[in-house]
Amino acid sequence: MSVLWTSAAAAAATGGQNSCDWVASGVSIDTRELRAGDLFVALKDIRDGHDFVAQALASGAAAALVTHRPEGVAADAPLLIVPDVLAALEALGQAARARTQAKVIGITGSVGKTGTKEMLRTALAGQGAVHAAVRSFNNHWGVPLTLARMPQDTDFAVIEIGMNHPGEIGPLSQMARLDVAVITTVAAVHMAAFDDVDQIAKAKAEIFEGLGPKGVAVLNADIPTLPLLRRARKEGRTLLFGRAEQADIQLVASRTATTVTTVEARLNGQDILFKLGAAGDHLAMNALAVLGAVQAVGADVAQAMLALASWHAPSGRGQRFEVVLGETGEVIELIDESYNANPTSMAAALAVLAAAEPVDTIGRVSQGRRVAFLGDMLELGPQELALHADLSELPCVADIDLIHTSGPLMAALHAALPDRKRGQHFDDAQAMAARVNRLLDSGDVAMVKGSLGSKVGQVVTAIKSLGQTTEK
Repeated sequence: MSVLWTSAAAAAATGGQNSCDWVASGVSIDTRELRAGDLFVALKDIRDGHDFVAQALASGAAAALVTHRPEGVAADAPLLIVPDVLAALEALGQAARARTQAKVIGITGSVGKTGTKEMLRTALAGQGAVHAAVRSFNNHWGVPLTLARMPQDTDFAVIEIGMNHPGEIGPLSQMARLDVAVITTVAAVHMAAFDDVDQIAKAKAEIFEGLGPKGVAVLNADIPTLPLLRRARKEGRTLLFGRAEQADIQLVASRTATTVTTVEARLNGQDILFKLGAAGDHLAMNALAVLGAVQAVGADVAQAMLALASWHAPSGRGQRFEVVLGETGEVIELIDESYNANPTSMAAALAVLAAAEPVDTIGRVSQGRRVAFLGDMLELGPQELALHADLSELPCVADIDLIHTSGPLMAALHAALPDRKRGQHFDDAQAMAARVNRLLDSGDVAMVKGSLGSKVGQVVTAIKSLGQTTEK
């Protein structure tokens, strides 16, 4: 077992008191994902983690980070007792960052954070020990947890940093002490907490608070708020990516096939060509940001480009599945975009669906169709209904056959669609999921997208249950 934390090192980092000596090979906040040897951190959220300490120890936890010995826990149980568990987790993260020589890359942006993080993990994997967050661990507990899990011998760390309100990114970036800061884009997301996109840009620019003068900022050259971001980065080097002529890493062209995107670009004046193992023109832009970060940490860009061919979209963010229906062997293709949604990412996902290739003459409907199942986009503020309705005006909608919708906000899109595109509208995702067997046919390509709170993941599950499902 590799040792991540000893009781002495954890006590020194947190100022806590150990009940006995212990060693931990990992850090966990969830008993459902805990592995034997983990330090269990009893955070208080919807439930108080102290209620699960006994279960964690019974499951093999090396120790528990707590404010007190919970009821039902033995007097000799291995505990690290601190005044505040979240503050102690933050201290562990800061201590882990201080003891490593890793190059740390922070990623934020209105869309594309998790996909870009996973691309970077893939791009750097052959060039050293890479540590990155699991899933979207990008908030006030996710960032310190990711840091606390970082082995001392890490060469590259990739930290995703998100926000819903102003003032959230700055402290997290300072905790991570970044060598590189990537801002994928700035768009009208979380508008319930902001007056305009400029305010969002200022909040994203807080990532520079954790970037020293020798660090590198990697910024999108194509967004209107670039001047604001550049003003916020008062010193240090900046790399630009995008279609604009001023970009250091300039997108020349991208072409998508069913599961591949081919990217032509110009890197510091040199023509480059590489492939991504997923489809989507928007992914090409994320890949350019990745190459900028790779260059910024001094890794091999050519090796990174080769590695990106093996990258696949993360769960709920463009994963593709083949659903084989019963004994007939007929097939539906599923594009799972169910993790989250906003106008920018919705437009990108609909463009991917519009470029997909259905199969004709194998189902009840002779022509294979491109079918969207869309749930509400949340946290968009006062313009939320208009932003939903505006999706009907996207050029790519012309190449989509039917758009089914669910939720009170998506009712605005349903009403705005032309009759020939208007599918069925449902009160919620559960009702939509119950009808997918009647809304799809062999040869169709189905894409499911909505904010996490819209629960369109139920629709993905229902489509997968129609037959035998394998990832493409």
